[in-house]
Amino acid sequence: MPDRDVQVRRIYDDPRSDDGDRVLVDRVWPRGMTKESAGLDEWAKAVAPSTDLRKWYGHDPDKFAEFRRRYRRELTSGDAADAVGRLRARADGGRLTLLTATKDVERSHAQVLAELLTEDE
Repeated sequence: MPDRDVQVRRIYDDPRSDDGDRVLVDRVWPRGMTKESAGLDEWAKAVAPSTDLRKWYGHDPDKFAEFRRRYRRELTSGDAADAVGRLRARADGGRLTLLTATKDVERSHAQVLAELLTEDE
């Protein structure tokens, strides 16, 4: 398996020439962002956490470990698992930048997804 180069950035940051494929991984379109300024290659809604999980987590740092566990479980079935496979294929082809509107990128679903994508299958 090739090493996958996956990074996480905020959708509100300007696109960079070294971003590679740019994929939005939020379920809801980011407030105030136009499709043109986003510069996306894909909008992968299926990998976003379920509404129930997102609301339960509420970006509470004390809940992050449990959120991470539950979210990774969500990514193992259905449309989410299919979307993870497509993202792995994108990452096999070069750098992949996962984009989110979340302010705390380090404790976000996008960071958990990036970790998952770089692990051995």
